[in-house]
Amino acid sequence: MKINYFVNLLFRETKFVRNFYQPTHTQKHFFRFQNILYSGEYEMQEPKSPDEIVNMVFIDKNDCKHNVRGKVGDNIMYLAHRYHIELEGACEASLACSTCHVYVCERFLNKLPEATEKEEDLLDMAPGLKSNSRLGCQITLTKELEGIELKLPKMTRNFYVDGHTPQPH
Repeated sequence: MKINYFVNLLFRETKFVRNFYQPTHTQKHFFRFQNILYSGEYEMQEPKSPDEIVNMVFIDKNDCKHNVRGKVGDNIMYLAHRYHIELEGACEASLACSTCHVYVCERFLNKLPEATEKEEDLLDMAPGLKSNSRLGCQITLTKELEGIELKLPKMTRNFYVDGHTPQPH
């Protein structure tokens, strides 16, 4: 009964707004959406100039090195998805899990901004926590990070079925 009430209320409100405000023909042309990037789409684009390029290395769970070419402003987690590196990111960078946990090469730790309290709380739940642990979704590439090496831990904790390999959205 309550659900029907809310559906009817919503329908009435949208009908009221639709009847109250009718844009003219010329006004409709002002509402075009262009150059909208959704979460992770920026990382899928190639660098626009050589000045933006940041080279980095992912070291996977099997100790294989993957050289990756990113650009200034790229999010590490989405960049890993672009190059099919097995960095999960179950919460899609909303800072709600620790599945994008990485180990940062010691010489680059001081070049990263301090971890927030929320990030540190989530890292406390990550298996294999070390002093150089960070969440990949909280690292954004800058020119100072040229040559950074990020090692993936041997395991992550996700409340999913063991052995499931997630696919990026």
